[in-house]
Amino acid sequence: MSEQEPKTDGKQLEQLQGKVVTDVAGAMGVVMAYMGDQLGMYKALDEINAATSEQLAEKTGLAERYVREWLAANAAGGYINYDAKTERFSMSPEQAVTFAKEGHANCMQGFFQAVVSSYLDESKVTEVFRSGAGLPWSDHNGCLFCGTERFFRPLYAANLVDTWIPALSGVREKLEAGAKVADIGCGHGSSTIIMAKAFPNSTFHGFDFHAPSIDQAKARARDAGVAANTIFEVKNAAAFPGGGYDLVTIFDALHDMGDPVGASGHILSCLSDEGTFMIVEPIAGDSVEENMHPLGQIYYSFSTMVCAPASKAQPVGLALGAQAGQKRLTEVLNEAGFSKVRRVAETPTNMVLEARA
Repeated sequence: MSEQEPKTDGKQLEQLQGKVVTDVAGAMGVVMAYMGDQLGMYKALDEINAATSEQLAEKTGLAERYVREWLAANAAGGYINYDAKTERFSMSPEQAVTFAKEGHANCMQGFFQAVVSSYLDESKVTEVFRSGAGLPWSDHNGCLFCGTERFFRPLYAANLVDTWIPALSGVREKLEAGAKVADIGCGHGSSTIIMAKAFPNSTFHGFDFHAPSIDQAKARARDAGVAANTIFEVKNAAAFPGGGYDLVTIFDALHDMGDPVGASGHILSCLSDEGTFMIVEPIAGDSVEENMHPLGQIYYSFSTMVCAPASKAQPVGLALGAQAGQKRLTEVLNEAGFSKVRRVAETPTNMVLEARA
């Protein structure tokens, strides 16, 4: 005998299924957006302004039949516009910024690229659910590294020098005069290079345990003209060298570390007497119920796929998660020896903490 069909509320079921349809449409939209970026279709459409599928295909050198279907999918999702009278597709300024303007703070292509990496890594993460093991950062698809850097770089460029550093007690003045800085978990070096360009009298040491990322950081520093005041090395957060740092920074990476307490303790030992530790983390409330919203869903999902497995792959494996919240982060910093922790700034996606001995 089959199990009795569960009783459902028709209205609630309809609402839930409507949300699922919306989410599936969004999931397909992410794939379409990623493909459009990789194939240069958004940029080309923005340049033409209004185009038929034939015109866009000719400009991009792509097969018209596929371009036509992609355009229709994007228009149906509201990512681009369609004029039925002229049979042309176009982009509004807001759509162009979101999909075609590389480097703009509101361009979402890095976000899409990171999401695609999660799909590509699904089988690996599914396995660690079964085994309880971790998944090292280096074992993820390359889309994750590029997508993460593309997403965060414009946000740092928009906020780091003009808002976040001035919010720290006395730090801007030190950097202008000439300070020693360590940027931990620097990845491709975006945050390090932004600071190095803004404060040429200071020296910036970028450390990351992912060697390919450090190679990228060195190349980008040369291209940006800041090779003279940047030093990049492959080191993890608990063992980076040197001392007397006036400022140590970690951008969106403390929660990924296996032993954030140990790493923070090492940072404390490497700071100068009046040194500052700046921690940029995903914005979050201090309880699960405070994070029940779309951004919380996104962060918890990335944490499931990337952050928690990365931490579990390292010694201690604390797995703070991307929604640890200020209270839990403060507990970690206090345990490491920092007695003064305060939030000095925030954006819709991040919070900035200042920690002192």
